[in-house]
Amino acid sequence: MGELVSKNYAKPLHVNPLKLSQPMGATLAFLGIKNCMPLMHGAQGCASFTKVLFTRHFKDPIPIQTTAVNDITAVIDGGEISISEAINNITKKVTPDVVGLFTTGLTEIKGDDIKGVSMLLQDKQKIIYANTPDFEGGLESGWALVIESIIRQAVEYSNSIDEKKALIIPNVNLTPIEVEKIKESVEALGFGAFALPDLSDSLDGHLGVKQGALSCGGITLEEIKKLGNSALVITIGDSVKKCGEVFKERFIKTHVMHVSSLQGLQASDEFYEKIIEYRSDISVPPSVKRWRSRLQDTLLDTHFVLDKTRVITADEPDNAYSISRALLEAGCKMRAFISQKSDVLQRFACKAEVGDFEDLEEVIDEADLLISNFHIERIAHKYKKAFLIRGFPNYEQTGAALRNNVLYEGSCAFLNECANIMGHLH
Repeated sequence: MGELVSKNYAKPLHVNPLKLSQPMGATLAFLGIKNCMPLMHGAQGCASFTKVLFTRHFKDPIPIQTTAVNDITAVIDGGEISISEAINNITKKVTPDVVGLFTTGLTEIKGDDIKGVSMLLQDKQKIIYANTPDFEGGLESGWALVIESIIRQAVEYSNSIDEKKALIIPNVNLTPIEVEKIKESVEALGFGAFALPDLSDSLDGHLGVKQGALSCGGITLEEIKKLGNSALVITIGDSVKKCGEVFKERFIKTHVMHVSSLQGLQASDEFYEKIIEYRSDISVPPSVKRWRSRLQDTLLDTHFVLDKTRVITADEPDNAYSISRALLEAGCKMRAFISQKSDVLQRFACKAEVGDFEDLEEVIDEADLLISNFHIERIAHKYKKAFLIRGFPNYEQTGAALRNNVLYEGSCAFLNECANIMGHLH
């Protein structure tokens, strides 16, 4: 268990924020459904900021619409008029399979009944709704709340189970290529794999047709409806653990398997061990065993550079935990800051606390290497520290969606990248 650090005062605000909002996580989740239009119920600026952030991060057009609530409609409209008009405007231009409707702080405070409005409009347009106020939670919880809504509102009941069907529920920090690699790994074990949501072919950086009109890839609405017969559900990251519990409540025949991380040797071993424990007739492919031996060798090779390297990571909880766990195996001395309260805080085997970039700067003398999002670059230059960019946003680097740091293969790449950064400093 990690050493939890507590301050002797209650910090009343984020001075230099690390966290992103729930509506941003909700946007990403809906972009993992094919032919979906995310519809943010709130002020126009909220959607504009989200669109710009993800457009710059993924280097691709991001489809998103807004109900554009203003000071007049916020007072006189209970949500029905603005949402109905937004749906009409969307369907004049495109034909989405589903509209993903989610709230912001403004519309939550005024108490708009998005469930009731969605029910009234279902004959006109299929809608999946989620309450995601931005005055609580963050990127991870917004993503998870949408997944729970999809399971409750779109997955149809099934009397049968397909023993070879597996559903992967990734946390928001996993890149599109990492989701693809996880699906391939599960398929190599004899399952037909689906991901909910699935960013692996929607925001993976491919050149598509009519990009930006609707989400151009992901799991289809028809596939979502039929997920109820999945024999195995795999949740990855503590932020989506409840999603598996919701699925189990609705589909009691399904076996739910949870892992908190897929980064590093021990976490990867646990992943394969749990699947083999579920189905003893599974044989691990030779390529997986080969990558495991490569990771063992990588741990030996990088240990000479990373041993005793002091690392501070600051990110969304699940990502910070995965990073710290992998680097601890290589001998690093870790400290972590996470963007919001999370159950995963209890799992850290190093000093960990909820904080922001101001808190990080207060202890920056303890670090040789900083790992966080794009905003860490300025801090690293200021204090002349080595840095590695991970998480959201990543504005300046290309290929963020194609970076794989999970399971044996991705862990090799991650450790070598960290070791090469530190090696250049010696």
